[in-house]
Amino acid sequence: MKKSYSKYSAKDDLFWLILRPWIFIPRVLYILLTFIFLFLRILFQGNSKNKNVQKNLSKYLFDVITDLGPCFIKLGQALSTRPDLVRQDWLTELTKLQDNLPAFDHKIALKIIEEELGSPANELFEEFPDSPIASASLGQVYKAKKNNSYMAVKVQRPNLYFLIRRDVVILRFLGTFLSPLLPLNIGVGIGEIIDEFGKALFDEIDYQKEAKNALRFANLFKENPNIFIPKLEKQFSSKRVITTSWIEGVKLRDRALLEENNLIPSSFIKTCVISGLQQLFEFGYFHADPHPGNMFALKGGNADCGNLAYVDFGMMDTITNSDRLTLIKAIVHIINEEYYLLAEDFQKLGFLTKGQDLQKLVEPLKEVLGGSFGAEVGNFNLKNVTDKFSKLMYSYPFRVPSRFALIIRAVVSQEGLALRLDPEFKILKIAYPYIAKKLLTDNSEEILDILLEVVFDKKGQIQVEKVESLLNILFRDSENINSDLIPVANAGLKLFVSKKGSEVRKNLLLSLIKDEKLEFTDAKKLLALIRDTFSPLNIARSAVQNIISTV
Repeated sequence: MKKSYSKYSAKDDLFWLILRPWIFIPRVLYILLTFIFLFLRILFQGNSKNKNVQKNLSKYLFDVITDLGPCFIKLGQALSTRPDLVRQDWLTELTKLQDNLPAFDHKIALKIIEEELGSPANELFEEFPDSPIASASLGQVYKAKKNNSYMAVKVQRPNLYFLIRRDVVILRFLGTFLSPLLPLNIGVGIGEIIDEFGKALFDEIDYQKEAKNALRFANLFKENPNIFIPKLEKQFSSKRVITTSWIEGVKLRDRALLEENNLIPSSFIKTCVISGLQQLFEFGYFHADPHPGNMFALKGGNADCGNLAYVDFGMMDTITNSDRLTLIKAIVHIINEEYYLLAEDFQKLGFLTKGQDLQKLVEPLKEVLGGSFGAEVGNFNLKNVTDKFSKLMYSYPFRVPSRFALIIRAVVSQEGLALRLDPEFKILKIAYPYIAKKLLTDNSEEILDILLEVVFDKKGQIQVEKVESLLNILFRDSENINSDLIPVANAGLKLFVSKKGSEVRKNLLLSLIKDEKLEFTDAKKLLALIRDTFSPLNIARSAVQNIISTV
């Protein structure tokens, strides 16, 4: 009989577990004692310089997380992507949490396949191995063969629904009970964050939902030559078994592994980050679990953008159109160092309450984010900002909206993955030019409104210095000039002469009038900036480079 799963409900699931004290009480005590022993061991051995001590400690940490089960493994996977937070010797062990966990009994896997798909594995496939090729938190993967093609058959771990339901309830109970004692000030009940985590996990164990996610994700990237999504094999997929085409690639685990396979690490970082930005700022639908076990570097591509494959679409999330546009505005306001407007963005997103005096936050925000794309950009990464924000949140009423829990997890995991491949990686060096290009080439009404806010102030006057800042961010290096100059010039010209460009033309004309007189100073500066940026020589170079890149 096939298993049917309910949706996550904090209230109903808590009631379910409280009615089973023989399960609830021993499990709570076991988790508490396990973490107490782990904390004591880290306290006494964490700073030891003895390599054997650290090796044994990292193994103990892996064993503890593995023993506690799927919920804790998921948390450990997020930690395993952060080389800036975790010691390298511990990180090496924690990386095993991604796809190198102890496998469950092969006979049980075969039984699940037969129950779910209606026939034994050896009848469904021409070849089916005696052991899995990878084993992760929620299932294990077999490399099977059908019609002379290899397939990845993922089989869910047994009893998973019960284990996750039990432990999410306990995590929520412990988190809510212990949050006043924890060194956290996230401004919102930690229970709400765990609720988001619980909903995502319940969705992740429904492989039919994962199949729909994979199809949707593949459709979003169908025009992108650098992103590959394995083909879903519907006839061999169900609620606890999912089968896709096999991906032959190298996991984005470490730089040396890529270089051994003659792959350029930086090219995959760029593809990874740009595709992540597209998910967040264009599609509003994103992969919430981008750890190295779920991403493969493929042959092909070029030195600038490598070919990248995504797998495992169980943990996905959406962002509303309103939040998406507000985030774009927030990045523009950081670029322009407009901290009051940035505080307004935080308020709209729910990080600040409606009654908060935003003027009081201008200087603190400037202290945290000031110079993020100026002289200090070389030192900018999410950890630096997080460290500063953690101090800020104790003094000011910032809160973390629960709907941003998976977004933050995805962005932090992705930056951590990039840092594994390049310790000097700075996410803003890719994110800022991406946002600048989007503003200058996207012809949607919403993006046009944001662009008008950059070009014109509230009085309708041209803000030449902000336009210059935007162009500098996009064209400050020769690579961007070569790849982006012509698309930006074309988009700008099309916008200016189009029906949508009427607002731009009107504002430009109004900006020429000051004190009832014609004033051409700012217009001349803007024309000079455009002339210098889009000079015939630059356009020619761009055209030649584009021709070379397509040959």
